Amino acid sequence: MINAQFSRPSILQRITRVSCVVLLATLCFAARAGTLAEVQALVDAGKFNAAEAQITKALEQASLSSADRQSLTFERERMRRILLDFSLSAEDAQARLRRQIPDLTPAEFAAWDAAGLLEHMVIDGRTLYFNRSPSNLFRLSEAARKRRASTTPPWTDGPNEIANAHHREVRDQALKTGKHSVAPRRVRVTYSVTVNADAVPGGETLRAWLPFPRALAGQQENVRLVESEPARHNIAPESALQRTVYLEKPAEKGKQTVFSITYELTIFGQYHAIDAAKVQPVPRTAELAPWIAERAPHIVFTPAIRKLSSEIVGTEKNPYRIAQALFDAVDRIPWAGAREYSTISNLSDYTLHAGHGDCGQQTLLLMTLLRLNGIPTRWQSGWVFADAKYDYDNMHDWAQLYLPPYGWVPMDVTFGRLSSGDPQIDGFYLGGLDAYRIAFNDDFSQAFVPAKQHARSDTVDSQRGEIEWRGGNLYFDQWDYKFDAHVLTVANGG
Repeated sequence: MINAQFSRPSILQRITRVSCVVLLATLCFAARAGTLAEVQALVDAGKFNAAEAQITKALEQASLSSADRQSLTFERERMRRILLDFSLSAEDAQARLRRQIPDLTPAEFAAWDAAGLLEHMVIDGRTLYFNRSPSNLFRLSEAARKRRASTTPPWTDGPNEIANAHHREVRDQALKTGKHSVAPRRVRVTYSVTVNADAVPGGETLRAWLPFPRALAGQQENVRLVESEPARHNIAPESALQRTVYLEKPAEKGKQTVFSITYELTIFGQYHAIDAAKVQPVPRTAELAPWIAERAPHIVFTPAIRKLSSEIVGTEKNPYRIAQALFDAVDRIPWAGAREYSTISNLSDYTLHAGHGDCGQQTLLLMTLLRLNGIPTRWQSGWVFADAKYDYDNMHDWAQLYLPPYGWVPMDVTFGRLSSGDPQIDGFYLGGLDAYRIAFNDDFSQAFVPAKQHARSDTVDSQRGEIEWRGGNLYFDQWDYKFDAHVLTVANGG
């Protein structure tokens, strides 16, 4: 008779086998994760050929999970998108600059380039410049602005980026009434996207997600969809943090395909007269915990972020004074036109090292710095507009921070500090908000309802919308968009 202790694996043997299985699974996961991280690093470094070789090799593995397969496939798409953004040679960039500086010298160009004022990437040995780097130069360099042949300003700020009567209206009504939400506007918006003719074969169904506002008490209320084209639609629930109206329509050969929605809502201006002496430490609660935490890939407490925070904050302990210092520091970072967010691995880190950023990049940097200091932050984004006399609208990102006992208050670091001579107006956008913006998103990188099947064109924001068909996503170069807002009524004679 065989000894019973050898008739089946001992406990030690079973534990060893299980441990080996777990270890093997862990090693396989680490290898896959390592491969993805390596590919991402290669793409960021402009080593596209090497990245493509690794992607091809990894995708040949039958054991590769669907999530890893999608992530690696997206890195291939990310390279394609980067090449759309970085399409200028040095000669092309200089030719564009000569439209405003006719006697530009190669030495001047080289000096600005060496100073990092002309964004470029070296991709497989080729130096390629960002499409908007020539125009961005005039935002980043006073010397370049002085060299312009034209006497007209190189850019025009939006109406609410300059201290005006509306800021005073909101502040005055808030102080007079004791309310934080005042000066409402009833607004009607028509938003449309037009897909290029023959972007997909005729007869194929196009699927569209158009941005649509949630009702937010005291910020935007009484949201009503008036009509849509096509008429059949699916409005995402209020709980969707990136809310949309979903539409479907078959493409017709040789014709553009148009989707549109018209809606109305009431938007309030906001103002909080924050007294630093009354601000309390932020409580560590489960409800606030997600808004203080890191959230890779765009909110990460890197060594560089920690160093910058320490330099700005020093020994300050008051949450509001910390917020003021960080707000002012990020406000000093110049605004510049941005490459597509889906092409950037870490937006806050990018902004810190690039030395410039657009609204979303600046906002994410400030959110990261505030969270590092224990101050909760959350994202908002949508569109800004103005009264009809200005003929102005634009996509825009901003945020909220939590300051006890005031609760959640708005901040817009891109509009930043105003210049009026009145401290309350100058600091309007740290605790205040104008009534000329619509929020579609209360967080970044959130799923759509219904879910999108293919990779999004914008993996962070949802302002332009998204289009796909069964064959894949349609990127921004395959369709156009239009935002049209009209103020219907202004309350209280504002």
